[in-house]
Amino acid sequence: MALKLTSLEQVAAFDFDAVIDVRSPSEFAEDHLPGAINLPVLDDEERARVGTIYKQQSPFLARKLGAALVAKNAARHLEGPLADHPGGWRPLVYCWRGGQRSGSFATILAQVGWRVELVEGGYKAWRRLVVDEVQDRPVRAPVVVLDGNTGSAKTEILALLQARGVQTIDLEGLANHRGSLFGDRPGGQPAQKAFEGRLATALAALDPGRPVVVEAESSRVGDLGVPKQLWAAMCAAPRVSIAAPLGARADYLARAYADVTADPARLVAIVEKLKGLHPVDTIAEWTGWAETGRFTELARGLMEAHYDPRYAKHRARFAPERETVVEVDNLSEDALAPLADRVAEAARNLAGTGRG
Repeated sequence: MALKLTSLEQVAAFDFDAVIDVRSPSEFAEDHLPGAINLPVLDDEERARVGTIYKQQSPFLARKLGAALVAKNAARHLEGPLADHPGGWRPLVYCWRGGQRSGSFATILAQVGWRVELVEGGYKAWRRLVVDEVQDRPVRAPVVVLDGNTGSAKTEILALLQARGVQTIDLEGLANHRGSLFGDRPGGQPAQKAFEGRLATALAALDPGRPVVVEAESSRVGDLGVPKQLWAAMCAAPRVSIAAPLGARADYLARAYADVTADPARLVAIVEKLKGLHPVDTIAEWTGWAETGRFTELARGLMEAHYDPRYAKHRARFAPERETVVEVDNLSEDALAPLADRVAEAARNLAGTGRG
């Protein structure tokens, strides 16, 4: 039985016991359906081997080898990760286009007695839905951008807004990157397609009747590009801008980037990437602060000479027609909750939804 994918909402509401991606590990790593597990019927080397035989020798020989490898790998999965599933288990299976790999594996599972279904069109059907959402469809809810200079606690405020029931999209969370030179996170960034899949799922879940708050970013978050529909909406959106003194922002950054400052050698290496953009003596001063644990001074210096001037230039290019500035004297942990309340109120007012 083949299942036709018609919407991202349908995918989010799947009630299958498992979603199984039978493509190779590299295909799976690039992107996959939400919640899918990878049980490849051909690994990367086997897939390349079968493809080479198909092109250089004959399709028949390639299919014969492919069938043998699929059977071998299916047996390994049946004796391994699938060994304990009961008779009523109901999996959904897909490959690249819903063809031989998923069809062969589904046939074996069906012969066991499981109620298996296939994705019609395979991964490509999912990808079409994602592309439609992030490239072709306007954002479903009115967008409000959360703005403010570096160190204004925007990411933390965004999380507090979500806890207060405000719709948010956390681009840095989806991209697994803090959006700056110091933004690397454990695990690295997903592939562009995987990022777009995560974003499409978040966009499809929006309530059109309520604003969605998105943190101000450039068109790239780390190495990943923000898709055109959301980027266009962000450029045109009204903004809530947090205005905090430089000292308060420096204190906040030293606290928020404790994982980076815990490794002075890593910190120095990042600072040295700014060579060529600033005088040699400035870089030397910054690296000296990094090496001696003077992290608040380093944060202040970086913002004064590097981040704030660049942010001002960027902001001049995308000056919003409507903006509410929320001023705050400090960004201590105790100050963030009331700041989030003020930002939530400002966002609702900008979107024209009042307190509703």
